[in-house]
Amino acid sequence: MLVTTTNTLDGKTIETYHGIVVGEAIMGANVVRDIFASVTDVIGGRSSAYENKLAEGREIALREMEDRAKRLGANAVIGVDLDFETIREGMMMCVATGTAVTYRD
Repeated sequence: MLVTTTNTLDGKTIETYHGIVVGEAIMGANVVRDIFASVTDVIGGRSSAYENKLAEGREIALREMEDRAKRLGANAVIGVDLDFETIREGMMMCVATGTAVTYRD
């Protein structure tokens, strides 16, 4: 499955637009990770606990979006956008959206 943030595929012809596909991931953060992230924020540096959680959410959302595109018969998703939101204390959401298409070389 080809996944791209661009709206076109250079050198390829898009034959069918199947429509918008979406993948979502809602991730909870635990108290221990929150405490260590707070310490990291105070003393400086990067919070690997949160970076790992963001990466996990992104992977899940993209995989879910690709699965939905495949079920529509698509072989690519174009115009992909990722959004991250905090939806309440300790909860993070990642949403991947794009347009499922079928292309040929």
